[in-house]
Amino acid sequence: MATPDPATSDPRRRALVRAGVLALGIGALALAASRTPLDSIPGLVRELGALGPLAAVTAGAALLMALVPRTAISLACGLLFGALAGAGVALIAAVSAASATFWLGRWAGRAAMQRRLQGRLARLDSWLAHRGTLAVVVVRLLPIAPFGLIGYAYGTSATRFRHYLLGTAIGGTPSSFAYAAIGAAVVSPGGASLLTYLPAGLGLLVTAGAAIYWKRAARTP
Repeated sequence: MATPDPATSDPRRRALVRAGVLALGIGALALAASRTPLDSIPGLVRELGALGPLAAVTAGAALLMALVPRTAISLACGLLFGALAGAGVALIAAVSAASATFWLGRWAGRAAMQRRLQGRLARLDSWLAHRGTLAVVVVRLLPIAPFGLIGYAYGTSATRFRHYLLGTAIGGTPSSFAYAAIGAAVVSPGGASLLTYLPAGLGLLVTAGAAIYWKRAARTP
């Protein structure tokens, strides 16, 4: 009877344990998010005063790591802090969550991914690494998957962290301003104007451009 090679089984076991720990952590965050009384958040933010934005960044980043849609968080930031300040809070929360999910994904899955890189998956990994920041910008602009899930996935890729972080900040800016402006307009409908919705329109144009680039790049070997 053949015995498993320790050199092979140990890395696999370690990868499974890390993936399990990460899944449990995401589940715990999701459970905590589902138990949070959302109607009490505005009052809590007001009570915190100057610390309100910091608390919102922390909570927003945690929710993104739990795979909560970023649209909802950006809207909420606009409701709580107004268009410009809300966009800033939403973007900082997004970049913070992106950093955390990247390194957690790299810790949990990069080694396992490297052992399975072949065929189409290998070509995708190479495409992401060679396109660098531009690839991240395009992926972040397109509604492909939840924001946090993309961060975990990018951690398993060969993409460099500095390219990933810069691309996330650039790609996340249009939607942060767009949805924060819409959220602020909900609180103050009389203050809504063409300028309020201009970021949303610009975001749609940029996203359309990213979709065209993605389609053309996919045809290029």
